[in-house]
Amino acid sequence: MTHTIRVDIVSAEAEIYSGEATLVVATGELGELGIAPRHAPLITRLKPGHVDVVAANGDRQQFYVSGGILEVQPQVVTILADTAARASDLDEAAALKAKEEAEAALANRGPQMDVSEAQAKLAEALAQLQALERMRKTLKH
Repeated sequence: MTHTIRVDIVSAEAEIYSGEATLVVATGELGELGIAPRHAPLITRLKPGHVDVVAANGDRQQFYVSGGILEVQPQVVTILADTAARASDLDEAAALKAKEEAEAALANRGPQMDVSEAQAKLAEALAQLQALERMRKTLKH
């Protein structure tokens, strides 16, 4: 019998995923987290990045989150994010454009520019591109 844990990924707009999994991998503030059934309770902030969910049948689903909170309880993993999307739904052209705009804003910054906002936008665009790259690598195998 395979042990599973319920996973809910929710954004401000909608529930993105809800189902049973054998493993959840996410990018926490201090690095990658792997959550399996019977994991100790935990609450942590997430960085913009990927979330991988491995279902009981072995299927791997990949998601992008703009950051947020990950909560682990004995029977459920909940990810609350401002923005979340399936990696397959990400727009690579839009992410590349956002990356270029953020880099240009940082390079040409003036006294009116909010550096932390530009850095956050750059981190988000890079995380989207990394999620797309991870998805491509998974599809090749």
